[in-house]
Amino acid sequence: MSHFFHLDGVLHADSVALPAIAAQFGTPTYVYSKTALLENFASFADACEGRDALVCYAMKANSNLAILDLLAQRGAGFDIVSGGELLRVLAAGGDPRKVIFSGVGKSKAEMRLALTHDILCFNVESIPELHRLNEVAGSMGLTARVSLRVNPNVDAKTHPYIATGLKANKFGVAFDDALEAYRNADDLPHLEPVGIDCHIGSQLLDDAPLLEALDKLIELVDALAAENIVLHHLDMGGGIGIRYGEDGETEPVPVADYLGRVFARVDQWRAEKYAGAPIKVIFEPGRAIVGDTGVLLTRVEYTKPGAEKNFCIVDAAMNDLMRPALYEAWMDVREVAPHDGPAMLYDVVGPVCESGDWLARERALTVKQGDLLAIMQAGAYGLTMSSNYNTRGRAAEVIVDGSELHLVRERENPADLFALESLIK
Repeated sequence: MSHFFHLDGVLHADSVALPAIAAQFGTPTYVYSKTALLENFASFADACEGRDALVCYAMKANSNLAILDLLAQRGAGFDIVSGGELLRVLAAGGDPRKVIFSGVGKSKAEMRLALTHDILCFNVESIPELHRLNEVAGSMGLTARVSLRVNPNVDAKTHPYIATGLKANKFGVAFDDALEAYRNADDLPHLEPVGIDCHIGSQLLDDAPLLEALDKLIELVDALAAENIVLHHLDMGGGIGIRYGEDGETEPVPVADYLGRVFARVDQWRAEKYAGAPIKVIFEPGRAIVGDTGVLLTRVEYTKPGAEKNFCIVDAAMNDLMRPALYEAWMDVREVAPHDGPAMLYDVVGPVCESGDWLARERALTVKQGDLLAIMQAGAYGLTMSSNYNTRGRAAEVIVDGSELHLVRERENPADLFALESLIK
């Protein structure tokens, strides 16, 4: 169920009216539902119940400490892509032994940090990275647990910027090179190959490409076992999408159905080849956990009619929510307190000095100056992708817990933005 709904003509987050949030915290503000977050995580956790499986939240989607803390309390692991994200996990009380470190450009300092905290595994994405990690681990007198992120050359049928599993993408080790890469890893004295990983893209509405990638991983695990390189976990990555509400948009695959098909295929394989011996299965969902848990609350500054277009100028901008400008992503826009009367078609745009600064195009709205709008399904890749372009402070973040409000990130002010700068004396 949605936790954002109109009640008595006003859009609410759970039992709190959005105008009350705007009055208390200002705009633009990201508003999240704690209940929605926990329900989404439970859809993964419940499907894994009774199995050797781990849900590692892909925190690049939304890395607010309060959200990480809520998920850690429920047993979540974390998929990270930087040393900074690891420090966030630790600050939120997350367990480093449930951390998977992905990413193509890990530095020596990041490797040392992760080894110091004994993370679960490094998802290694190139041969040079294997050798660097071996060197760093050796200098610390440690052994690094590794999984190779294998690029299965499977078309995820998603936006090219978020497709990651094709030969043309920068991610992972090519499938045809993976066997030799594992041999290399097995020979290096300070590495321990423990798993295999793939992630073919984001905002996937159909699980057929993911299941195709699973079959290719199984093929590789079998080939490795024949050479006495025995892996202990299989990481399917993330990528399951959400519905953004565009007309004609495909409904995403239900989480329980996707995980059920993965487990059924894994069980069949293990029964046929390994007398039922289990293998741990790891998932790395991000958007599917936080995407529909949040909205971006924004206020109309002006309405500006034009000869070819009408503009609804709001106080949120591309620096607050980058997805439309970056991906031409469709975002649902709702009036917080709709008016009676005829609607007009508007492009919803922000105050940033770029023609690419738009949040939605050609939306039928009945709005006037001072009204509130909510950009829906904004819980993922909102604040984490935001910037300070035009010296704009990033938005506040608020979590709604039933009738209670928690400010979990204060709004930045201009002085915050240049506090680290200095004049030439």
